[in-house]
Amino acid sequence: MNKIGKTRRLYLIYFLFWLMLAYIIAALIWWFIELYQQNEVMMALKKEVITTAGDLIPKKLTQIENDRNRKVFQYLGEGITFLLLIIAVAVLFFRAIRKQLLISQQQQNFMMAVTHELKTPIAVSGLNLETLQRRKLDEIQEEKLIRNTLEELGRMNSLCNNMLLSSQFDTGKFKLHSEEINLYHLAESCLGNFKNRQHVGKLSLEGNNVTIKGDLTLLEIMINNLIDNAIKYSPKQETINIRIGKNVQHNMASIMFEDKGAGIPEKERERIFDKFYRLGNEATKGAKGTGLGLYLVKRICTAHGGKIEVRENQPQGTVFEILLPATI
Repeated sequence: MNKIGKTRRLYLIYFLFWLMLAYIIAALIWWFIELYQQNEVMMALKKEVITTAGDLIPKKLTQIENDRNRKVFQYLGEGITFLLLIIAVAVLFFRAIRKQLLISQQQQNFMMAVTHELKTPIAVSGLNLETLQRRKLDEIQEEKLIRNTLEELGRMNSLCNNMLLSSQFDTGKFKLHSEEINLYHLAESCLGNFKNRQHVGKLSLEGNNVTIKGDLTLLEIMINNLIDNAIKYSPKQETINIRIGKNVQHNMASIMFEDKGAGIPEKERERIFDKFYRLGNEATKGAKGTGLGLYLVKRICTAHGGKIEVRENQPQGTVFEILLPATI
């Protein structure tokens, strides 16, 4: 189903929902009017009986009027209670529908993104291997094709790791393996993998040796995702800076990722860590991605007892700072 068809279906669901809600409220109002009119008729008949019998006693008329008012208040109370319950249920139901539709759309966009992300490296790797098989190339050309193939395989491996890790986090089946890790050496190793790739701009690492306790595989995925995110959204000619040290204010190990991209609006800074969420229109994004990278970054950071901060990079860009408990 194309985008226009999905939009029409969404509007149809919303229209039917509000139509049903309007019908229920109208029926409730009609019920109140009917009971009110019936009550008025009954009270009028009681008054006629008293008058016909010649027993026009003010005390009984007052009692009839009190009964009438009590019934009216009863109907009003019941009607308002039912109305509030209907509105509360309708709001919860509407939110549930909207959430499910949003999740469904995000999952569909995710599957499309994953398909594209896997299809490209598979196609490139296959073409490179066919070229190596069918043609006799010089050593430099062969090395270039092999390096390019390894890069594409690395991309597929990273994507598969992200998907597997996300599934493990969601099902609660992941176990953290803790060991002493030099954060600077880990960042240096991750950065080396990206420096060997094509179409990557300048990458800079500076800081001090800081030791933390954590899961080496998880922390490597976290750093790789943040570097990859900075590369995607930064101009190639700009330098991406990674700084390792200690945050004196929080007394924790700190690793900062500074880029000079378009930046992230303040109202979006919390949502970027939601699963499948990506900035902008899902159909018009220029940068590749699945919406899992930053989600995993926050989950990994939280699992290690740390936290992540996002702020503007002056004069342009974004700064991600990961704070983790240090052992020194």
